[in-house]
Parts: sequence; structure tokens; C-alpha cells
Amino acid sequence: MLVLGLQGSPRKNGSTSFLLSAFMNEAEKLGAQTRVIEVCEKNILPCKECAVCEKEGFCPINDDMKHEIYPLLRNADVIVPATPIFFYHTTAQLKALIDRSQALWARKYKLKLNDPCRKFRSGFLLSLGATRGKNLFEGVCLTAKYFFDAVGADYKGSLTYRCIESPGDIKKHPTITKEVKEAVAILLKPFIDKKKILFACRENACRSQIAAAFTQHLAGDRIEAVSGGSNPANKINPVMIEAMKEKGIDMAFRRPKSIDKALSGTQPNVIITMGCGEECAFISSANRQNWNLPDPSDKPIDFMRNVRDEIEKRVMALIEKSGTWTK
Repeated sequence: MLVLGLQGSPRKNGSTSFLLSAFMNEAEKLGAQTRVIEVCEKNILPCKECAVCEKEGFCPINDDMKHEIYPLLRNADVIVPATPIFFYHTTAQLKALIDRSQALWARKYKLKLNDPCRKFRSGFLLSLGATRGKNLFEGVCLTAKYFFDAVGADYKGSLTYRCIESPGDIKKHPTITKEVKEAVAILLKPFIDKKKILFACRENACRSQIAAAFTQHLAGDRIEAVSGGSNPANKINPVMIEAMKEKGIDMAFRRPKSIDKALSGTQPNVIITMGCGEECAFISSANRQNWNLPDPSDKPIDFMRNVRDEIEKRVMALIEKSGTWTK
């Protein structure tokens, strides 16, 4: 479970940073992995409205959105933007990131591709402002809801605080500790209760990625599926991306990773290997299976389709038996 924080304030150690840190600390206590992006330190250029993303599904701008942030948005289980109020809205830096999420919106609504993690990803807003304005958070809440829709997350609520001028104000707030703890507990409970499965192969570029994606797509609201490789490739197989696209499943922005990294913070109930044999290190588990599937690397798309379809069948059978897994 990855909780991704988007710290949108130019003041790195200000009130917004304090609020987000409190939120992330509570998430870590519940077993989540956390990652905070200091948005103002990143190279994020404004949207140029070139419409390339609506035709091709990718933003042509070569900056940190392309190389870091799009993959993180797709990998996160929970996304938490945090921002002070600037003229009843987010900071300009965070707004640039939000505007650039149009590329993910286009993949969903223009190209009709399904993000496998859309079934379970959640979004939660943190915001604070210096004034008492009645409508102080209306603009930022509305923007957050559309942002979450674009990145494939359900809006699960917000914590907003008025009359916060300095870090001392937020630290002295009488209810913040209790409210943050309660909000995080409610937000993460569905993820904590999930059963967990690891799919492992050699490169984490085809078979294990396909299996994890099908599991996320079909049962991601009750099963946490991760994947890793004993010798991860530099990138996922482009033929696999095309084969999954035929099923309407979007594999964009995925990255191969090691088995150790996939298991970080996760104790799987089931481990499925794909035929990589002794290259997958032994991991103690209540249930371990080897599907012994042929490696589709460097094979034509017809071969990839056959492997894809076989994995889909096995994933569906696996899901049907998930009620018998040992917690």
C-alpha cells in the first residue's frame, strides 16, 4: 500500500508540510509505505494545451511529470494533495501538476483505457488558509474532485483548517491530532483488510505485470496485487502493452521492479511464480504456486496474446479461491 503525498506549498517546512507530515506519520503507523513529492522543487512545466495527450495519451513535455510523477500517480493506492490557499485556490506549482493530469484523463475518456487500479485508488485533500472566509475551500475542493477523477481515484474527503498563519498555529490547533488520526484510520482500513498476492517472474516486464494488472482490475477492491522480478528489465515489454490494450487495460507508466522492492511493507498470503524457477528466491508463504508459463519476451503479439489469455483465466480462478487464503 503506497500513500503518495503532494506537498504543494513553497514553504517546505511550513504549516502545509506539518499537516501532511502528520498525515503520513499516521499512515506509516498503520503499515503503509509513504512517499512525499515536494512539488515546488520539481521541474513541472505548465500545460501548453497542445492536445497531443488527447490523441496519443501521453504529454510531450519532457520534465519531471513524464519521468517521475505520472508513474507515481499510477502506482499509488492513496493520493493526498496538500496546499495552502492562494486566492481561494491551490498554489500555482500544485495547479501545474493538476493541469498536466489531463494526460491521464485523456487515456481514460478519450482512448477508453481502464487503469487497473481505478477500482480501489483513493484521494484525500489537505488544505489550510489564513482567513475565515466562508467559501475559502470551495474552489480547491472542486478542483481536487476533478483531479482525483482524472488520475483514477475516488474522492474520500478532506481536512481543511482556517485562520492558520504560521506553523505555530497549526501545531497549537486543538483537534488536528485527533482528526488526522481518525481520517487516516478510516481511509486506510479497506487497504489494511485486503488479502495480498505477489506475482514474480524474471524481468517483471510481461507475465507478472499482466497477472497483477488483471487481479487489480477484477478484484483490486479486496486483493492487493504486487509484482516483481528476480532480474528486473529496464522497461516493460511494449508488445505486452499492446496486447493488454486490446483488453481495454492500460499498462502505461508501469515500471519493472525487484521482488524485494515489491514486497517492501507487504506480507503476501499467496506467491505466484511464472516459471522462473530457482531465480526467484524462496519466500515463506501460506500458499505458493508456480504457473510455469512460457516467457513471451521477444515473441510476436500472437504469442503474447496466448500468454495473456492464459494468465487471465488463471487469475479469475485464483480470485474465486481467494476466500480460502490464510490471512
